[in-house]
Amino acid sequence: MTGNLLRSALSRALVLGGVLALAVPGTAYANTISVTVKTPGATSGPASANSEISTHADCSSGLISGGGINQAIGTGPSVNGNHVNGTSPSADGTTEYTGSTGVVGTDVTHWLGIGGSGGQVNAAFSTTPYAMCFTSNLINHTQVVMNKANTPTAGATPGLVTATCPANTRLLGGGARTTPGNRGSLKTIASFPSFNDSVHGYGQKAAADGETNPDSWTAVGWDSGAGSSNYTYAYAVCSGSGINVSGATVKVRYTEVSGPTTGSTGRTATVGCGQGDGNLVSGGAAISGGSVTTTNFTGPGSGGDHLNGSFPSTAGGAAVSDGTTTAAYWTAFAHTGGQSSPGTHTDAWALCADDGV
Repeated sequence: MTGNLLRSALSRALVLGGVLALAVPGTAYANTISVTVKTPGATSGPASANSEISTHADCSSGLISGGGINQAIGTGPSVNGNHVNGTSPSADGTTEYTGSTGVVGTDVTHWLGIGGSGGQVNAAFSTTPYAMCFTSNLINHTQVVMNKANTPTAGATPGLVTATCPANTRLLGGGARTTPGNRGSLKTIASFPSFNDSVHGYGQKAAADGETNPDSWTAVGWDSGAGSSNYTYAYAVCSGSGINVSGATVKVRYTEVSGPTTGSTGRTATVGCGQGDGNLVSGGAAISGGSVTTTNFTGPGSGGDHLNGSFPSTAGGAAVSDGTTTAAYWTAFAHTGGQSSPGTHTDAWALCADDGV
């Protein structure tokens, strides 16, 4: 009987040992990516027609994985005058990457929010920038890739340009910019993740909900008239060179809603990271003709349509506050001009990352 008791105890110990072996830390991993949202609050303006203001959010620790912008437009007939001209990385909070294309910056810690005005302004106009300040035990360096094109030069025609990350890196986020800033009819209407492959039209189709590891970022400029000197810039924020990112995953979450279609009205769309997706590291937004993940990007229904926001938010679409470490949603804020805009849609993307460490 003693032998039987010993064998029973040994058997229980082996079973328990097997369970413990499955639970030891070495057999699993923890996502070490974290993001703190930084914002200085709103900067007033533009205060004059056909002008722009530039403001910035800065990371005191961590590196930008992306960023956002949110605008106040006030009330009354001039609400259509405020629009996004840029949401983009910066070397110092002032300087823009608008020169030669390619890798333009490394370990960037500043994000610009650039607001533009059309023919009307009001005292309520303001722009608030957001920096997504990113840390990871694996991805401890980043690089910014910029691409640009002399577009749009025709009225109510999308001016699309795509920046692609170097091979063997991970896209973390991106941004967009249109110039010149004193052309009130020119604005940024889309900034979204994509892929540099034929399935996605080499950036013309956006990354869809549930897709993983996009490698490119697309920006779209829009002008109600013809501007021969217009430029659109796309920025991809990528992991640094020489980092083995084979175990890291960036998942796309996406939503599209109908509208706004009535003149001088707005619409928001909000999407978030789900359980197991990883942590929110950036996002994108568009006002479009719809179905942007299955067809090449088409513009909205009116030349005056524009974006007023692309920013980290709560599930209800409210912008998060400075220092937030738990943001899991991204909101797009789209707005029409003074005309009706049939067939127009609002699109939002959230990028969720797990470094596999």
